[in-house]
Amino acid sequence: MNKAIIFDMDGVLIDSERFWKQAENEVFTSLGVKVTNEYSKLTESMTTSEVTKFWYDKYPWKNIELRTVEEMVISRVIELIKTENCQIKGVKPFIEKLKTKKYKIGLATNSPDKIIPVVLEKLNVFHLFDSISSAEFEIKGKPDPAIYFKAAKKLGIKPENCIVIEDSYSGMLAAKNARMKVVAFTNGNRECDFEIADYKIENFNDKEIEFI
Repeated sequence: MNKAIIFDMDGVLIDSERFWKQAENEVFTSLGVKVTNEYSKLTESMTTSEVTKFWYDKYPWKNIELRTVEEMVISRVIELIKTENCQIKGVKPFIEKLKTKKYKIGLATNSPDKIIPVVLEKLNVFHLFDSISSAEFEIKGKPDPAIYFKAAKKLGIKPENCIVIEDSYSGMLAAKNARMKVVAFTNGNRECDFEIADYKIENFNDKEIEFI
């Protein structure tokens, strides 16, 4: 029996991908970086430290440390999350119903640790999570499976008894490599390859919980 459900954050709990793109464009452009759609596509699955290093290697700037620039991006994203409407419809009641079925609930995200409480408080779901994990504290972020192994360990559940809800290929691959079942949250996305998922859901409505 599956005993834990682990959620990705960006694109699953909140519609925040656009915030990362906006912050990336604003911060790095201000440093003289020529942010292109082609290169931005490559940074989508990276951690913020990896993104910062990526752009620095392409267009090295002077007098500002990489960590400081990374913090500028994070601060801008936090500002946008706090001020913009970005909740994914139906996700809170979906998690609440999972809790009534006695599942442990985890969070595993490539986003920095300091963003997690901002998101969970905005959605008023902090109390519903049994563990939270950020790839900031792993050597590698998704698609490396380390973050999902860490999440399972924190929950006290074997990886094979965990279901992961993801919206990106790199996230699904990370979960698969951790020997977990994968539910793809498609949310109308026609560009992502969801074929490696065990199950797909378009939204968080009542009928979608029954398959679990």
